[in-house]
Amino acid sequence: MTERFDVVVVGGGHNALVAAAYLSRAGRSVLVLERLDRVGGAAVSATPFPGVPARLSRYSYLVSLLPDAIVADLGLRITLRSRAVSSYTPLDGGGLLVEHEPGEATAASFRDLTGSDGELTRWMSFYDSLSAMATATAPTMLQPVPSRARFRELVADDRLWTQVFEQPIGTTIEETFTHDVVRGVVATDALIGTHTSLLSPELLANRCFLYHLIGGEWRVPVGGMGAVTRELSRVARENGATIRTSALVTRVDADGTTAEVTYRTGEREETVAAGHVLAGVAPAVLDRLRGRESTKPVGAQLKINVLLSRLPRLRAGIDPRQAFAGTLHLDESYRDLENGYTASVSGNVPDPLPGEMYCHTLTDGSIVDGELHTLTLFGLHTPAALFEKDNSGRRAELVARYLAGLNRHLAEPIEDCLATDEDGRPCIEARTPLDLEDELAMPGGHIFHGDLAWPFSEEGGGWGVATDVPNLLLCGSGARRAGGVSGIGGHNAAHAVLDVSSARP
Repeated sequence: MTERFDVVVVGGGHNALVAAAYLSRAGRSVLVLERLDRVGGAAVSATPFPGVPARLSRYSYLVSLLPDAIVADLGLRITLRSRAVSSYTPLDGGGLLVEHEPGEATAASFRDLTGSDGELTRWMSFYDSLSAMATATAPTMLQPVPSRARFRELVADDRLWTQVFEQPIGTTIEETFTHDVVRGVVATDALIGTHTSLLSPELLANRCFLYHLIGGEWRVPVGGMGAVTRELSRVARENGATIRTSALVTRVDADGTTAEVTYRTGEREETVAAGHVLAGVAPAVLDRLRGRESTKPVGAQLKINVLLSRLPRLRAGIDPRQAFAGTLHLDESYRDLENGYTASVSGNVPDPLPGEMYCHTLTDGSIVDGELHTLTLFGLHTPAALFEKDNSGRRAELVARYLAGLNRHLAEPIEDCLATDEDGRPCIEARTPLDLEDELAMPGGHIFHGDLAWPFSEEGGGWGVATDVPNLLLCGSGARRAGGVSGIGGHNAAHAVLDVSSARP
């Protein structure tokens, strides 16, 4: 007899677990099918270095968009900590420090860099406006999709609307700030996970910028990203959801009323029936499971995880516990970012390589034993095409170049600070877009499953999770208003199902 569930969720990432938790809590029978031997997708911790007790957030590493409402609704026992420093940008002879709560140290740093207080004044005014916008619009992320007109009403600032929603974010940054380094610090929020020019009229950078700001502060998950997944899995299971790992989905069929999902465990193939199917996989993967053609998105980032026996000293003399606690920007001036994009779309590796890094253990030491420290680097403008001819060779090349770029600002080589595993090998690993596609089934290694959409539509309505079939919904990062470790896609897909169910006579 074919099994039947109210809802079958394809993929076991964090959004899928959020959807399963909401739906099972509402009394629906839910089956989650995950091809890997563990759930969590990119939101996991790993111990990649043999003999070394370090639990790294291997793929995703910070939490921003996860609403407090989801945490409260599901009773998640997680702790998210603030970083004392927002960012530090090392420069020849100095650097730009931005504290979490900008104070005198931030003011002095801006003054030393620019020669006056004007740039900091513009910074504070700009981010005050963005903060007000985020406060007004963030609640809509867990509501039916607002119309463009309604979203504009909530922004309530015509100048800011033009700056963020109508003209390229690069134009806004150039009009607002005068110093190339300050411009670059602002611009990075528009590029993390998005391969585009800051001046592109398509406004992809604007959407990325909006999502990075609307979620508020980027916080560190205590216990690593795996702690978030463990809690989501616990809540889903305790409410009755069935989670099957090592279950490779091979086909999805849905006609608007009924649905079937075929999956394989080992040599055994099974089919389950469902009222609804939620796709936690990328839209391009869902198309393949439905036997359809689709265009694969393209990711453009390199992730490097490093384990240190000690933090390196910096040439500028700043305490490394301050420099690495927040986001350390490496070759991310505005000019560097734009030049890097231009080089990458021409098939060349950017020179210098823009990237940013931070040290999880300066905020949460629970993921390591002893005095070890982690260092996470996220490289920009390194699209999948750069790795297609020789993934392993190009990966090693870029790791070496990024470390060399960091060494320019250090008083001692980073290589001297690397911890080693039980076999004496340096504790360093990297993941290219091709690695992400292979390991996480992210087409093209795109961490958002495709280009981000605005969190509104022209007319509004719906939950932003629909496909062309009413009982087949997106619940992952490919949904509107998803991306990042947010749970929003899962929440909204679950509520779309519950809305339909409650509307039935």
